[in-house]
Amino acid sequence: MWRLLRGTLRALPGLRRRRPPQPRPSGSGPASGALPAMERAVVRCVPAEPKLSVSFVLGDGSARHMQRDQAEPLGRALARIANNAGKGHAKAAKKSKKARAEAEAAVPPPPPPAVCLFSQDGEAVAEDVPNAEAWQDGAVLQIGEARYRVERNPPALTELQLPRSLLAGFPVCPKLRAEFGSPRDCLFRWYQEQKAEPAVGTAAAAGGEAPGGWVEAPGGAERVFTPSNAHIGLRLKLVCTPGNGQRRYGLPREVESSGPVEAGPGACTFDARHLYTKKVTGPGLIRTVTYNVLADVYAQTELSRTVLYPYCAPYSLELDYRQNLLKKELAGYSADIICLQEVDKSVFADSLGPALDAFGLEGLFKIKEKQHEGLATFYRRDKFSLLSQHDIALNQALLEDPLHKELREKLAPYPEVQEKVHQRSSVLQVSVLQSTNDSSRKICVANTHLYWHPKGNSWYLGSQMA
Repeated sequence: MWRLLRGTLRALPGLRRRRPPQPRPSGSGPASGALPAMERAVVRCVPAEPKLSVSFVLGDGSARHMQRDQAEPLGRALARIANNAGKGHAKAAKKSKKARAEAEAAVPPPPPPAVCLFSQDGEAVAEDVPNAEAWQDGAVLQIGEARYRVERNPPALTELQLPRSLLAGFPVCPKLRAEFGSPRDCLFRWYQEQKAEPAVGTAAAAGGEAPGGWVEAPGGAERVFTPSNAHIGLRLKLVCTPGNGQRRYGLPREVESSGPVEAGPGACTFDARHLYTKKVTGPGLIRTVTYNVLADVYAQTELSRTVLYPYCAPYSLELDYRQNLLKKELAGYSADIICLQEVDKSVFADSLGPALDAFGLEGLFKIKEKQHEGLATFYRRDKFSLLSQHDIALNQALLEDPLHKELREKLAPYPEVQEKVHQRSSVLQVSVLQSTNDSSRKICVANTHLYWHPKGNSWYLGSQMA
């Protein structure tokens, strides 16, 4: 765990040259002259939370992560840092023979290092100042001879994942969540696995291989990366540096794919349709797409495999495989509005939502009552803004809405039909959008998925009337 935290806190060398220059704290501080390069001390302080956290890496490479009360005096936090730093130095010293000999001779351990926090103007912060006020952006934390630049609430990644299934020719969109930043302001760098080369010399005689590694993938500096046939059999790695609109950047994180890129299915039926939708529509035009994407809970039933889709190979009904096709097809339509039905909750959160967000679409989701799937509406951010959202359960509307009084009266003589109607979980997702170019232009988007069954015509008709 400490190795993972240490790797997260230390900026990767390959990214340092890409990151915008970081300002150094001004002021005299504890030393004069040119300031040496400083490590980071990352402070997370949110007013709504009772504690703040301080994270840094000591000179011996050990990571430290502390949580302290925001109202606690600074002096107590500094004392804890000194105590932790002293323990770290002691552990490092015990690794040498000389130190072990000294310990056996009962040599007293060295005293904890002096710890002080300096403000941006170089003045020492008083120890009675509350932590929430003391740990300000640009301050300098000094532990012995080491100095750390305090970064308060820098952009940070709270989640970074790659899809489990990677297909050549299909876009790979990471799932990421950023705190104090935005996915659209992050920096991305994709790497491809470098296969181990056959070893030569002594290693070859032993039957070994020269170690492989990672190399930058050509064209891999965007949020979405589309592997080619050359990547088949290779794993991918993404290094993401979180950022915000003020061009401030936090600590990078990396994630590796769990498996290699596999061969795609070749030509797809939607490729021909994409020839007509290469560009987003111009001003005054709207392109809309609606799609029932077949929820996984329904695709994996025996009925689906043997009756509804007997012509589909088993692998083609697997969720990971279908998601690759869905993301490529939907993105290729360059739509302004997309209405989807039978969307699994996890698919929206982990796959379609992040993927379409990367292509400039904002997503809204409404799950059905007592179900794992629901409706999703996406709209293009640079064309529309959301004015209001209304989610309506149709069975509840039939029961309570005065507009449906006549329909309720007609259903009353048929209690069995009425009960079936009340049991249905169909919903209506209504989104009112406003044009970003002309605030007087608005559009109401209604997305629903009505129940259908060969013997359920009465409910289907009632849903349409509602």
